[in-house]
Amino acid sequence: MPEDRKKKPRDFIRSIIDQDLKTNKYGGRVHTRFPPEPNGYLHIGHAKSICLNFGIAEEYGGLCNLRFDDTNPTKEDIEYVESIKEDVRWLGYDWGDRLYYASDYFEKLYNYAIDLIKMGKAYVCDLSPEEIKEYRGTLTEPGKESPYRTRSVEENLDLFQRMRGGEFPEGSRTLRAKIDMASPNLNMRDPVIYRIMHKEHHRTGKKWCIYPMYDFTHCLSDSIEGITHSLCTLEFEDHRPLYDWFLDQLGVYHPQQIEFARLNLSHTVMSKRLLGQLVEEGYVRGWDDPRMPTIAGLRRRGYTPEAIRDFCDRIGVAKRDSMVDIALLEHCVRDDLNKHAQRVMGVLHPLKVVIENYPEGQVEELDAINNPEDPSMGARKVPFSRTLYIERDDFMEDPPKKFYRLGPGREVRLRYAYFVKCVEVIKDPKSGQIIELRCTYDPATKGGNAPDGRKVKATLHWVSAPHALTVEVRLYEHLFLKPNPTDVEEGKSFKDYINPNSLQVLNSCHVEPSLKGAKPGERFQFERIGYFAVDPVDSRPGAPVFNRIVTLRDTWAKIKNKVSRS
Repeated sequence: MPEDRKKKPRDFIRSIIDQDLKTNKYGGRVHTRFPPEPNGYLHIGHAKSICLNFGIAEEYGGLCNLRFDDTNPTKEDIEYVESIKEDVRWLGYDWGDRLYYASDYFEKLYNYAIDLIKMGKAYVCDLSPEEIKEYRGTLTEPGKESPYRTRSVEENLDLFQRMRGGEFPEGSRTLRAKIDMASPNLNMRDPVIYRIMHKEHHRTGKKWCIYPMYDFTHCLSDSIEGITHSLCTLEFEDHRPLYDWFLDQLGVYHPQQIEFARLNLSHTVMSKRLLGQLVEEGYVRGWDDPRMPTIAGLRRRGYTPEAIRDFCDRIGVAKRDSMVDIALLEHCVRDDLNKHAQRVMGVLHPLKVVIENYPEGQVEELDAINNPEDPSMGARKVPFSRTLYIERDDFMEDPPKKFYRLGPGREVRLRYAYFVKCVEVIKDPKSGQIIELRCTYDPATKGGNAPDGRKVKATLHWVSAPHALTVEVRLYEHLFLKPNPTDVEEGKSFKDYINPNSLQVLNSCHVEPSLKGAKPGERFQFERIGYFAVDPVDSRPGAPVFNRIVTLRDTWAKIKNKVSRS
């Protein structure tokens, strides 16, 4: 086994592939595919599938196709196709010349359906969708055979060809597989293969008015493309007998379907249908809203592809569904940004500070380290002047015992600058709110150290008021208050658990002037506050808008330690 494969954990999928290579099952080939339906934007759950399918192909020196399952023209759109391509590329994967669409195979699929009819394995059914459901039976009761099940091969061929020709109204007829209405697996009870839909397709236009169902399309598309291992989420486990049945009846090349647990992430929903409701009903500002678990939303918020791939590696591949705490995803992005994001200073809730003994009009350029984790990132200059802004929370007029930041008569260190001491508190005479602090500084403490050896217990970040850039900052919290919002109480909807404080917009934040040239998508650590990214949609040249990616507090570490102790 190559060294790079030895480093990967040997989950059950890789163990199956290892055995298949050992027995030369597919001639030593490994060929996977990622087959999204273009009916919405991809979410973090799809990222797991992308990383698994493309990652396994890379690991084994194989191939991975990108194939769009575009068989339902009522829900699909070219916008979703392009967004999916962008997401896969952004995550760092390349499908090369292997971009396919299920619609590429419509003629072949139609001919496969004709073959099943000729074999007596498929028939045209006139039952309505409601009647088909009624005839299907239940988990404890067998289904009933359709009265149209005994049609002759000739009649079925004639009707199916007329279906294609557009002779019949939408929903009036279907083509069904003839399998077993008493099967304990409901998917094998004469499933629908084709339905009539008089809808224009985004690629084939008005050429077709009958469209194949997913179960029929999926296995045959895999077969046509020479896929070896068709990796699906667990909800398709009960569909595997049907996958095998179609391929066996038609006698075509037979890939192997393998199911794995889908990703369930706390404090969000993993369903394109539910996410679509949030978009359509205005709970969020679009599919790329930074509160959304979509890949587009995470990208806009400032998540890195490296962090998402690391997250997918850490959660691994399992056979049983479980809930992953969103704190792990946040830990992964924090871990990545800690190594690569430039440190800067920004004040979100400003409180004015005037240093009384600092010369008026004087400005110093102080050295500030860009990232202590990576010395190669160098340093920058930050201006220091008589008037500054600090965080309002960094001052208390009557501080409790364990509050070590600024207070009346207290001395603290200003990051990269000097020791300062508060000598006066100025309040608004009407509201009583603190509007300004008067301080003094010690010129001998430049750089943050006192030559006499005295210590201070707090270091504060700040910005020079005359040089500060005023910006908008958006603070994001979890979209849902409940860890599992789909676990709803009686009479409620998942939308009842939406966090009303998932977005807070601050319009009067001050950041150091170096950020005036910050480019869309660039990421920074605001010292002592969190990680932020320049919004790529709403930012303008010289006027960046900052999205908070994550705070500095790593809750995953606490959860992990708590679990390990228990």
